[in-house]
Amino acid sequence: VALEPNELMHGEIRKRANAAGFMEAGGNFLILPYGAEDIATIISALGGPNSVDTIMSMLSLCSIPEPKKNIKTLVDLLLKPGGQLLFYEHVLSPRADVAWWQQFWTPLWKVVMDGCCLDRPTHEWIKQMDGWSKGEMWGLPDESEEHLWWHRIGRFVKSD
Repeated sequence: VALEPNELMHGEIRKRANAAGFMEAGGNFLILPYGAEDIATIISALGGPNSVDTIMSMLSLCSIPEPKKNIKTLVDLLLKPGGQLLFYEHVLSPRADVAWWQQFWTPLWKVVMDGCCLDRPTHEWIKQMDGWSKGEMWGLPDESEEHLWWHRIGRFVKSD
């Protein structure tokens, strides 16, 4: 299931999914044109609450509205107990000098890049959420904290 509110992206998503063997006609692929904040609609489309084994986010939490609230709601209401949240995101650097530049550029970057914020500590928000039985986070090999687009990768498992 791909959740993508920008319908201009659906053609490329379909193309890549089809190349990997996932087809809407075959019943093993679905694109939902909703935003992360449309929780009730997403839950309804997927068959009810706590119906998803894995939520995967790749370079998308930087642009959703009310990210802390929406991440928590998706995990609480959509993810099954024992389900996992996997993510790969660019996040706020722990270095004050780099964070300053991220905060400086975000207002312009956000307008140009469809709402993307360079300065969100998304990885910390996820780590601090209640309800994880385990979690781990790491970075890209050889990526310096000086990088303006500093990345974190993580896997967190919802408590049973």
